[in-house]
Amino acid sequence: MPDAAAPSDSDSDSSDSDDEGAAGADELRIQALERTLQEQPLDYETHVQYIQCLRKSGNIEKLRAAREEMNKYFPLTPKMWQEWAKDEASLSTSEEAFADIEKLYERGVQEYLSIKLWRDYLDYVEEHDPSVSQCTTSGLSKMRDLFERAITAGGLHVTEGSKLWAAYREYEMAILITISDGNDEEKAKQVQRIRTLFHRQLSVPLAEMESTLVEYKSWEAEQGNANDPGSNFDGVPSNVISAYKKASDMYNERRQYEDQLSNTGASEADKLQEFLKYLKFEESSGDPARVQVLFERAVSELPVSSDLWIAYTSYLDRSLKVPSVLRSVYYRATRNCTWVAELWVHYLLSLERIHSSEEELCHVFERAVQCSFPTITEYLNVYLTRVHSLRRRISDGLDFQLIRQTFTDAAEFLSPQLGTEELLRMNAYWAKLERNIGKDIAAARGVWENTIKKSGSVLEVWQQYISMEIEMDHIHEARSLYKRCYSKRFAGSGSLDICYAWIRFEEEHGTLDDYDLAIKKVTPRLKELMVFKSQEEAKVEAYSTLNDNSNVDDSSQKRKASKMVNKQQPPAKKRKENPVKSAKSSDDQGLKSQSGHSGPVTALEAGEVTREKVEASAGMKVDSDSRTRNTSSNEPKPSFYNDKCTVFVSNIDLKANEDDLRRFFSDIGGATAIRLLKDKFTKKSRGLAYVDFSDNKHLEAALKKNKQKLLGKKVSIARSDPSKGKKSREAGSSSKDHDSFPQSGDDGAKSPGSSTLDKEVPKGDMKITGKNTRFAPRALVKPLGWTTKDEKPDGGTGELKSNEEFRNLLLKK
Repeated sequence: MPDAAAPSDSDSDSSDSDDEGAAGADELRIQALERTLQEQPLDYETHVQYIQCLRKSGNIEKLRAAREEMNKYFPLTPKMWQEWAKDEASLSTSEEAFADIEKLYERGVQEYLSIKLWRDYLDYVEEHDPSVSQCTTSGLSKMRDLFERAITAGGLHVTEGSKLWAAYREYEMAILITISDGNDEEKAKQVQRIRTLFHRQLSVPLAEMESTLVEYKSWEAEQGNANDPGSNFDGVPSNVISAYKKASDMYNERRQYEDQLSNTGASEADKLQEFLKYLKFEESSGDPARVQVLFERAVSELPVSSDLWIAYTSYLDRSLKVPSVLRSVYYRATRNCTWVAELWVHYLLSLERIHSSEEELCHVFERAVQCSFPTITEYLNVYLTRVHSLRRRISDGLDFQLIRQTFTDAAEFLSPQLGTEELLRMNAYWAKLERNIGKDIAAARGVWENTIKKSGSVLEVWQQYISMEIEMDHIHEARSLYKRCYSKRFAGSGSLDICYAWIRFEEEHGTLDDYDLAIKKVTPRLKELMVFKSQEEAKVEAYSTLNDNSNVDDSSQKRKASKMVNKQQPPAKKRKENPVKSAKSSDDQGLKSQSGHSGPVTALEAGEVTREKVEASAGMKVDSDSRTRNTSSNEPKPSFYNDKCTVFVSNIDLKANEDDLRRFFSDIGGATAIRLLKDKFTKKSRGLAYVDFSDNKHLEAALKKNKQKLLGKKVSIARSDPSKGKKSREAGSSSKDHDSFPQSGDDGAKSPGSSTLDKEVPKGDMKITGKNTRFAPRALVKPLGWTTKDEKPDGGTGELKSNEEFRNLLLKK
């Protein structure tokens, strides 16, 4: 056979060139990963890739620094700890190196439960610790303590715990061999240690219990205690037999859960569900140690499952309440799921329960606010949790400045992004603490003044500010606030509410002059608001009429209907001849506020906004986003909705939008249009909506979702009936239920001594027909829907009168 050809110089050069090219590529890859980590230090996958590249390149110093840097932000997996410890052990066997590697193992076993990592740790100490290998007294004590810690951590692990027990027994058996034959007393003690280990293990429900029993009987035979190998329990003490049978039954109960967890093809979601079922079973068994070990197994396999960590910490808070365990678990939970604010909140509360120092609480809080939470509300919860803790411990000698500084930081960080409700919640609490604990009224007012700068259009801000002044009996300051805000525009009925609130305030706290001044101030404002409301109702009436006309199929009928409407309405550009001023007495007489005193509001102006009126006005206040989408669509859209297959949805969370409603009805389908009603001034949701459906089948399905929750609130769903709203408007104004405008916070009940608003009733038989009464004398304008027995609600088809004729009619009176 010919000799093999020797490699040529060209082949050698080519191999060297390939190695250099690979090394160059690895170096470029490492540099790229370093740049990425500088920009994004919290990128977990980049850390992992960087460590792998450095391990491959053999750059020990950089590799060590990279591992430390990653562990600063994230817990390392058991495998990563094993690799790190083995890499370090391969470099040196000195005593200094041993101490460093021992610390690495110690750090690793504290992050996750891993039987393999514990075994590596035990083997390393047993082999490399001089005191242990030489069987000195201190060495034996150290090793036994380490084995007991391992048993405590993982000895109850159903499938792998027996490995720790076996290692412990093997170590003690090795010690037995080293004892000289002449030292019978020491030898007997060691035999008893091993026997006790067997008995302890046989009382724990573990896999392969039968083989452990066989091994125990064999070992006893070696010690001179003969037994029958064919009999399971021959030579076994009765108490051990009882414990073994109980443990065997416990193992059989858990076997089904273990079989499910051993399914390697299961997804993480499925595995989570199996763990939760298993945990529920263990909790019902009532052994906290077993529950804790199972939780440790679960979080080791699913380390970023916030549900598991929340369940684990909650269980410890309820059942175990051991400070060292609570600290350890919460620390690991917040390192694995940094983005879960709920964990941070519970962490702070738990530390307070176990009476941790202010330094520790402050440190955890500072860590929390540096994390990235999904919503701004979660940051607010963390800040408020910190404030609550400081408030509770203020009697321990804490400085109120800590509370003030926390609020200041929160306001600076959160205010630009907080919604009105959350901002009001925070600042109201801040002002309350400044007043009650800080005893600084000026600071409390400063908080409210800053709130007004940001949310001065929100009624609740003014109400709470005023309430604070009234509680402190600062009547003059409260009155000044009413004077500042009564003329502002607020959402819904807020503008009316604040006017009535001022009048009630003066009734309860002011002099007669103060009361008269309030009446004088609010009267023009109330009239303005009621005129605006009347105009809105007139628009609703016009929309309703157009909607009725649009339902007529024949085009000629449509034209005729349009002409009839035009005839009933006065021309837009009517000549203004001698405008008639309404009688002053009719404006000022009989006007009563809700407090029962004379006031500036007519029955027409103070009519309640009923659900029917809201339904009839749906077309005017739909979501602007919806209109934008409808106009941009290629499909032709009707100008008005006929509401034949429409539901009216109320009690909607104010944060909900059209997409939320669309998802809410997605399970039944058939929704053709969604109209979310918004406030005219603030453009915010009013918590009302109309949803159109393609047919009655889908409509009925939608009605069945009544009282179901949308964003945590039960919504009310009813069939929309515009005709009902129209009839209500025609006849409802004469009803006593519509006599007064509701006050802020009024639930419909009237306080003792209060009276309804007086009505202005038109005199004589004068009639004003048509819908537009804007230029008619106020004294002759009937309340919307006002009727008499002799005329129809619509007012008939009487001819319009000129301003001159109106003047003559008034002079005749």
